[in-house]
Amino acid sequence: MGSISAEKTDAIQAIFSRKKAVIGVVHCDPFPGTPKYSGKAVNKIIERALRDAENYINGGVHGLIIENHGDIPFSKPEDIGPETSALMAVITEKVRERFGVPLGINVLANAAIPAFATALAGGADFVRVNQWANAYIANEGFIEGAAAKALRYRSQLRAEHIRVFADSHVKHGSHAIVADRSIQELTRDVDFFEADAVIATGQRTGDSATLSEIDEIGAATRLPLLVGSGVTPDNVCQILERTQGVIVASTLKVDGVWWNDVDLARVKHFMSVAQSALEEA
Repeated sequence: MGSISAEKTDAIQAIFSRKKAVIGVVHCDPFPGTPKYSGKAVNKIIERALRDAENYINGGVHGLIIENHGDIPFSKPEDIGPETSALMAVITEKVRERFGVPLGINVLANAAIPAFATALAGGADFVRVNQWANAYIANEGFIEGAAAKALRYRSQLRAEHIRVFADSHVKHGSHAIVADRSIQELTRDVDFFEADAVIATGQRTGDSATLSEIDEIGAATRLPLLVGSGVTPDNVCQILERTQGVIVASTLKVDGVWWNDVDLARVKHFMSVAQSALEEA
């Protein structure tokens, strides 16, 4: 495969100081201003995020993504208020100060510019952007790729040290708009638009990408490849054999339900199963 973009340093190695990484997702409670917000005090929202982060770290994961997953139904980027970035930045800084692990930011839905602002203020290392190139129909409606505006914003902030982890063939939507382009071509577009790592997903939260799709995406890029949904103790070793990392949440929660607390025993079991694949790296 020929080069698509200029050679980059390995983002996984640079951020996590290892060849393969397990990244836990802190699903924050609903934020003020969102439909499911019930008046919970901000300090309690922060405490819950810190508690989940602690269970992830004590269980052995290598880093975290802070995500506003409680803000369902998600708004389009232009409709997300500054209060979201402000609270996420506070949570991020507190997690960083307490645990000192690599951190990423995902502001849903597809809010790359708020994510960069949050990452810079909170001291995070990367952002996850679900739709980085092209366009598709998501739960929120028509979503355009964020790369052009987001990278210009990152340059304005002088925040080039904050890397981009971008999904290919992202979950929770239809790619009918670009149905004439293969998954490999969609992946090459993500690479061409200067992402630092590529994420494969299933159809929705908790649904894993197939091994054939993981292989197809991996064949299209030299960037580090991660799987960002549906990773469980049953499939983690197979996935890590093919990738440089996994992003995991639902299977590590109480009863395997994404909105529940992180279950320390589940995290420890997951990491014990994954250890053999991690040690081979």
